[in-house]
Amino acid sequence: MSALDDAYRAFRRDLHRHPEPAWREFYTTARIVEELRERDLTELHVGPDALATDDRMNVPDDEELAEWEQRALDAGADPEIVDRLSGGYTGCVAVAERGPGPVIGLRVDIDALPVTESADADHVPAAEGFRSEREGYMHACGHDAHATMGLGTLDAVLDSDFSGTLKVFFQPGEEQVAGGKPMAESGHLDDVDYLYAVHVGLDHPSGEVVCGVDGFLAVRHFLAEFTGEPAHAGARPEQGRNAVQAMAAAVQNLYAIPRHADGPTRVNAGIVGGGTATNVIPEESLIEGELRGATTELAEYMSDHADRVLESAAGMHDCEVAVSTKGEAPSATSDDALAGIVGEVASGVEGVTEIVDSADLGGSEDATYLMQSVQKRGGLACYVGVGTDHPGGHHTSTFDVVEGDIAVGIDVLAGAIRRVAETRP
Repeated sequence: MSALDDAYRAFRRDLHRHPEPAWREFYTTARIVEELRERDLTELHVGPDALATDDRMNVPDDEELAEWEQRALDAGADPEIVDRLSGGYTGCVAVAERGPGPVIGLRVDIDALPVTESADADHVPAAEGFRSEREGYMHACGHDAHATMGLGTLDAVLDSDFSGTLKVFFQPGEEQVAGGKPMAESGHLDDVDYLYAVHVGLDHPSGEVVCGVDGFLAVRHFLAEFTGEPAHAGARPEQGRNAVQAMAAAVQNLYAIPRHADGPTRVNAGIVGGGTATNVIPEESLIEGELRGATTELAEYMSDHADRVLESAAGMHDCEVAVSTKGEAPSATSDDALAGIVGEVASGVEGVTEIVDSADLGGSEDATYLMQSVQKRGGLACYVGVGTDHPGGHHTSTFDVVEGDIAVGIDVLAGAIRRVAETRP
């Protein structure tokens, strides 16, 4: 355990108390920036400087953004930093140049989820006083731990004989698969030779390290808004155009999209709604859903079919539909050379009891945008799993991490980054 463990623990708990969802990570980004300003960095890109701003998806309206900005200020965030993030331009990129050598990136995500955190006495954050202060939101996936790993890894690399350039990407909006693309297209990855990304838990226990995670499902989040015409449901039903009928037909037929021989595909109509009263023909309805595939091509197959289904259901009931993409991410594969280095380093890290060469994520992640960005330019990328005994599953009210496992992640990542700089695989 390093001498700064208490400082990292305090930092993680501070973030845990102040969870913020996509594009509203004002307090989180401000705290990270405050810490980074204490480090010897070459560059620090904050907010709009860290993103390709035109590629942002699913950004809240100005009123909601203003509410979250004020919450951050009320919680003690630096007003000057929050002002730079105004408009929801959250996230940052830290750059440390340390002599000749490769450019190595580390991506960590920072956003939280719309989940109400448990207040049970056996839930550690509740028992030890760092339960979420944002009722209805919590760090139910460990991104507070990820941000802490990013900070700690940066410190460990700066405190070593590392030669090269390290870039740490503190990425917003992962849970809505909305932040990876604008960060990948920002230009800050254009010179990155090697990239690591990390996730804690993933149903792997404390002491276990997954050297290279694969099995990313490509994904698209969509919003379909149906418009018809209202009428009196008893007196003049023939004069209406029922948007809820169109929505219901679309839901039924989305689930009827044929599966594909090339691999697993998924569809889910997660949120549906519409109508205003029992005696009014509904003129508006909506579906918020997602499509996934084991490869980017399979996700595109699902997406093409879904768009056809939505248009056809609207036409069947004489309605219109507007379909928009709220978030998306491709599939990706971890490079064996970088994963092998993780295994070599992890074998000498205190607290690591088992090394797993590879495991499937079985879900989606927009770190894949950053991974592909590096790989398409001839570089290598790898997604690392750091096990932890989380008492509840990811995205549940009782999720938590064993804080000692954050130190394991820091040691593994920092060691792998130093080894990559030395060996240039």
